[in-house]
Amino acid sequence: MKALKLAVFVLFTVACAKEGNNSSTASSTSSSGGSVDLTGAGATFPYPLYSKWFDEYAKATGVKINYQSIGSGGGIRQLSEGTVDFGASDSPMSDAELAKAKFGPVLHIPTVLGAVVITYNIPAISAPLQLTPQAIADIFAGKITKWNDARIASLNADVSLPSSDILVVHRSDGSGTTYIFTDYLNTAAPSWKAIGKGKEVNWPVGLGAKGNEGVAGQVKQTPGAIGYVELAYAKQNFFKFCALK
Repeated sequence: MKALKLAVFVLFTVACAKEGNNSSTASSTSSSGGSVDLTGAGATFPYPLYSKWFDEYAKATGVKINYQSIGSGGGIRQLSEGTVDFGASDSPMSDAELAKAKFGPVLHIPTVLGAVVITYNIPAISAPLQLTPQAIADIFAGKITKWNDARIASLNADVSLPSSDILVVHRSDGSGTTYIFTDYLNTAAPSWKAIGKGKEVNWPVGLGAKGNEGVAGQVKQTPGAIGYVELAYAKQNFFKFCALK
């Protein structure tokens, strides 16, 4: 088994204004010193890196970039409405989403390669929990509800699993991280096809939280919880994350 890391490119989405139409950059402002401030919104997945990039860029150029970490769905909506200069999404905009963009064609520019991990809060377990794609699918579908379920115990013979309930934590907002996770399950676990893939899905069970920050926070404060987050959020919070067959 190896640690589950679902690799993905994060994309900047930029609306190219039609000739003579400057509305798509309505959120840009020029300061008295001549610098240009930009506003972006979208994926929480790359936010830890974006925040460092934009801080260093401002120091080097004087250009301030205000990025709102609100989720891929929110970034796409704001870009389509022309209220931000750029959006960020873990999944490319669909044809239907592209058609709704009000200020000309949208360019997708890959910016970041990251990873999604399955993290959990079981204080008594120190070694990485081992799971299969089907076991993960069954947990997030509500078919496995106890940590000592035989389908988990059989994969972790040397681990004393608690009999406590499993609390599934998933995203409540339109999320590229959800798209990555559900796209993986849709491919790796046949039973998941009944639920499907997308930035938003109808979760059979669980508690919703906004952003990678929200999922990480809920898992951190709730013993027995399991969720999916970008790897940086797991490392920042010293989370354990699953090894996957």
